[in-house]
Amino acid sequence: MLALFEESRPRLEAIAYRLLGSAADAEDAVQDTYLRWQAADHELVEVPEAWLTKVLTNLCLNRLTSARARRETYVGQWLPEPVFAGDRMLGPSETVEQRESVSIAMLTLMERLSANERVVYVLREAFGYAHAEIAEILDLSEANCQQIYRRAKQHLATGRTRVEVDAAGARKIVEEFLAAALSGNTDSLVKLLADDAISAGDAGGVFISVPKPITGALKVARFLRTLFTPDDAKREMVGGNPSLFATVTNGVPALVMTSGDRVVIVVSFEVTTDGITAVHTQANPAKLDRATRQWAASDQGEPLVENW
Repeated sequence: MLALFEESRPRLEAIAYRLLGSAADAEDAVQDTYLRWQAADHELVEVPEAWLTKVLTNLCLNRLTSARARRETYVGQWLPEPVFAGDRMLGPSETVEQRESVSIAMLTLMERLSANERVVYVLREAFGYAHAEIAEILDLSEANCQQIYRRAKQHLATGRTRVEVDAAGARKIVEEFLAAALSGNTDSLVKLLADDAISAGDAGGVFISVPKPITGALKVARFLRTLFTPDDAKREMVGGNPSLFATVTNGVPALVMTSGDRVVIVVSFEVTTDGITAVHTQANPAKLDRATRQWAASDQGEPLVENW
């Protein structure tokens, strides 16, 4: 039975991450599911996959409720935890919908949904569960699930077309952004941004951060120009002379700042046909543990900037 659970673990982790927006919380939810699986009478479990999904989903629903209560007192902006390409927590990526459902932008948008809306959307959109299966998991009617799904889709509709890129394309986007940001020329940055671009950052109260998202290409460009202008105070904040790399996180181009063996900042770029529409900066150390472990275990190549 342990082998059966381990076969299900990657899928359970991927579901939990989409539901919670936190790799650490997803790991905890999956571990709690395992403990319940150990204690269960397996002879009474007709379909283990369905049983595990239902238990996990209920655990995540409880965590979503408590997490929202905690976020009312969260210092500054809250953003999801970034996960690098290749991490099994990202789950299936065969369709556009599956890839989009795990982007930082979409995970952030999903915070607007009710707990049930988020569950129905994730299970249907990213994992292809039938409405009848989701209804069984949530103890709802199938018609109710269909209605919830339509409502969730409406809440999450952006009307934009995302630009999907491979590793080489992501690197080019990050290189262009970094060149513009380090040039000190605001106009160069504005040209890369959509007119209604936003910049949001999560420092978890550990570092000083902007309390609300910045909106508008010019305002975002001015902020990012200042943010990426190196000085002694910023270097001290991140622990020395960091290096800057290009990578892919949650399916989108990302700029990674490392200091020693630690990932200290991850900047993710949401890119559409209108340009860069969102810049999400994760600097909360508590949300970069998994990223640091994954970074250390992979070959990231040469940095774009050394000793920033």
